[in-house]
Order: sequence, then C-alpha cells, then structure tokens
Amino acid sequence: MNEEVAFIIDTTKEGMENAIAHLVKEFSNIRAGKASPAMLGSVMVDYYGSKTPLSQVANVNTPDAQTITVQPWEKNMIPEIEKGIMNANLGFNPMNNGENIIINVPALTEERRKELSKQAKAEAEHAKVSVRNIRRDANNDIKKTDISEDEQKGAEQDVQDLTDKYIKKIDELYTVKDAEIMKV
Repeated sequence: MNEEVAFIIDTTKEGMENAIAHLVKEFSNIRAGKASPAMLGSVMVDYYGSKTPLSQVANVNTPDAQTITVQPWEKNMIPEIEKGIMNANLGFNPMNNGENIIINVPALTEERRKELSKQAKAEAEHAKVSVRNIRRDANNDIKKTDISEDEQKGAEQDVQDLTDKYIKKIDELYTVKDAEIMKV
C-alpha cells in the first residue's frame, strides 16, 4: 500500500475513533436512573463575572444512588451554584443546608425512560452519520490518488471494513446504554 493511501486509512480510522469518543461523551450526559457527577457536567456557574464549569468551583459527589452533593470551595458561591444548576434546565431541584447543595435525583418514570432511549438512539444515529461521512470523504480522497484500479478497490474495501467495524461498535454501545436506561 502506498504512503498516501496508508495516510488516508489512518486518518479515516482516527476520525471514526473520534466519532465513537463523542458518542460515549454524549451517552454519559444521558442519565440512566442512578445519580452521577457527570449529570452536572454541563452546569456553568458565574464565578466573579466569568462563566466557569461547576467542577472548577466545587466538589461534586454521589453519596448514594439517588443523591448528588455539591460542596463549593467558597461558601459565598452557594447561590450562584444553585442558579447555575437551575439554568442548566436538568430538571433538578437543588437544596442547600448552608454548607453544601444537595440534589435528590428522582427515579425515572416509564415515559421518561422511553424519551431517554429515543435520545440515545438519536445520538447513535448521529455517530453513524459521522462515520459514513468519514467513509465518503476517504473514498473521495482514494479516487484522487495516483494508484492502480486494483489498489484503489483494495483501499476502498479497507475503508468499508473500518466503517462496518465502527458502525457495529456504535450499535453495541447503544444496546448497552438502552439496557441501562430501561432497567428499573
């Protein structure tokens, strides 16, 4: 295989790995029953005039499966953290005891589980579209190279094999996430 084609294949594989990594990150934001610090990953807090991720102004812990505690490093940040959690529109109702913020994570209803399952399916579909777009770009790049028709067909088959592998991996990740969401 010539160097140019090898580079195209490597770049394709890297792009598909990134699509999987993005999917895993998106799946971590979809809550599945039990409390997790990742649920507050999108919360931004007004920290002395600049928007700052919650994780940079407080400790976020889960003492049990239904509770998240947020312990700010500065007590005067409690109202700002509460406001940030409310503004993130996650459906949580933060309570503070003067020391830290406690969030009770309600159990998921059957209807909410189905919504979350649909959301996970949509994320998986986005990842598949990304992988297919990467395949299309790689095949276009292969056609532009100066190689024989047989080498071109072989390279395109390598790209297709990668595509199949990553689509299968996306399906497996979705199956696991869906089972996690639907488990009562």
